[in-house]
Amino acid sequence: MHVPVLLHEVIEKLDPYGGEFVIDGTLGAGGHAKAFIERVSPGGKFLGIDWDRGAVERARRNLSAGGLEKFVIREGNYADLPEILAEENLGKADILFLDLGFSSDQLDNGRGFSFQKNEPLIMTYNDEETPAYSAIRQLKKRELAEVIRTFSDERYAERIATAIYERGKKDPIKTTGELADVIKAAVPKNYEMGRINPATRTFQAIRMYINEELTNLETVLKDVKKIVGSGGRVGIISFHSKEDRIVKNYFRDMAHSGEAELITKKPLQASEEEIRNNPKSRSAKLRVLKIK
Repeated sequence: MHVPVLLHEVIEKLDPYGGEFVIDGTLGAGGHAKAFIERVSPGGKFLGIDWDRGAVERARRNLSAGGLEKFVIREGNYADLPEILAEENLGKADILFLDLGFSSDQLDNGRGFSFQKNEPLIMTYNDEETPAYSAIRQLKKRELAEVIRTFSDERYAERIATAIYERGKKDPIKTTGELADVIKAAVPKNYEMGRINPATRTFQAIRMYINEELTNLETVLKDVKKIVGSGGRVGIISFHSKEDRIVKNYFRDMAHSGEAELITKKPLQASEEEIRNNPKSRSAKLRVLKIK
């Protein structure tokens, strides 16, 4: 079961209340959304979007509009929020929330996100994007190494990229099992002293690359004042050092320019109790900004 990360901290720092308009740009399993909807009822508005059609369908089943004035759930990319707000005839929001984490529900959708199952190597959140098995074949060896290094800090990026590239020339990699086996054979037998699976970082890097996750994050941050009105709050949970750095720098620059105020001077992280109950929360960092 998916457990919403840092839920108490999110609600406390974003402080939604009755009548406000909240955007959850990464709807996922709807755990954070449910808490937002409860807090902004009665009379509030809610817009929930997700790239993953399955997540959208689950959210439509699981979430109720209650006493909301407007309740919209739709498939979409949070990088397109200004256009989505215009299409839905919604003004600027009081709260924008993004959880950049990878939902455990997505491991069960058969799209090849997990190296622990042998599935088609797709790794996209929707059907419009180029699947991973095709994307990695289009990259030169040097480009593939750069992708792996940039998105995961994998120290064996060159060796892994070479192994994937050479295998692809003979027999294209089409499944998660094939990719995981190639990665495992390319790294030392005592990889990370057995602490993590050798495929972990490379799978993460390919997923982030083909879904343009860092580009989408930068896009929404550049547009944040088109999305959130004066006095509104922006909360973002990141799990990856590069994501957190992007959020930190944008928030800091907006605060320095006088456009916003930092609600969290340092990122909030999960308590020891939450980490025990939900190990995934260990790397979560929440940063919150208030628009002036």
